[in-house]
Amino acid sequence: MTAPSRRRRIEAMLVDDPRDTFLRYSLAMELAKEGDHDRSLEQYGGLMNDDPPYVPAFFMAAQQFAQLGRVGEARTVLRDGIEQAHRKGDAHAAGEMSEFLASLGNLAE
Repeated sequence: MTAPSRRRRIEAMLVDDPRDTFLRYSLAMELAKEGDHDRSLEQYGGLMNDDPPYVPAFFMAAQQFAQLGRVGEARTVLRDGIEQAHRKGDAHAAGEMSEFLASLGNLAE
């Protein structure tokens, strides 16, 4: 019998603590690796809508949107993420997202 996948182990842990930010973030990343982009972006969306929002989720969601060719959505998420990073005083995250936003520059929607 094979061991449960990393995603399944994370999902099992989330049963015990469904609000755990790190587990939810980890699940979103695993779903993206598996190519389940809708569920991954849904997880990131939940993290971005938390109070307070989880800033790293903005960057990861934007990267995923960009990889999927959804550049307009990536830009929107990055702008929101930069604003949230500034509110939290996280200049490093704001800088990374600003650089990524600039790199999207003239890419078509």
